[in-house]
Amino acid sequence: MDNGQIDSYTVIDLEMTGLQVKKDKIIEIGAVRVRGGKVSDSYATLLQCDLPLSETITELTGITQEMLADGMPEDEGMQGLLEFMQDDILVGQNFSFDYGFIRQWAVNHKKNVNNPFLDTLKLARALLPPGEKKNLESLCRYFQIEREQAHRALADALETQRVFEALCRLGADRPELFVPKPMNLKVKKISPITKSQIEQIKKYRALHQVTEPICWEALNRGEATRLMEHYYKTYGRP
Repeated sequence: MDNGQIDSYTVIDLEMTGLQVKKDKIIEIGAVRVRGGKVSDSYATLLQCDLPLSETITELTGITQEMLADGMPEDEGMQGLLEFMQDDILVGQNFSFDYGFIRQWAVNHKKNVNNPFLDTLKLARALLPPGEKKNLESLCRYFQIEREQAHRALADALETQRVFEALCRLGADRPELFVPKPMNLKVKKISPITKSQIEQIKKYRALHQVTEPICWEALNRGEATRLMEHYYKTYGRP
């Protein structure tokens, strides 16, 4: 590029089980490394997940529970992503959302991740007419970029890279928009549920004949504590 904008970076797209960083899990990673404005390498994997996939997620992504069973273990896949992106500038669509999941995993595993990033959604809001929709599908349509496999991580990452290049051309006279910034988000470590909490919950549910469904795989230590507080308010203390 000749306008002072970056031409070396890593684009990342993630697929998750849902929208809540403290409860949901990453199920697919797609990342592309860009050097000199051209894609030079890629990283893509499905991740094993102990949470049940909703019909909505499967319909949206085409990813099934059976596909995840053959995926990479979560920690191995996430470590691979960190090694792939290194200290690059990161780019993504609505990336503060995806970055939050990456940062949460990093904090949980005592790793420091705070790469500066650029968000194509924010760039589009600054550069496109107000009436234009700014989601990835709409941006691809606006810039006449063909979508190959919507809501699959690597395909979305490749399309986001092309959208970013188009935004760079469109904003060639506004270099101030293309200054990468760190993510100002404080993330607290999420501790796994303890064996004593599991025993306490099971004992209480049996004692009070609690039939409310429960997803053990989604419970962490804090949520287990809140669940017991809910039980005490609803069914009384033992």
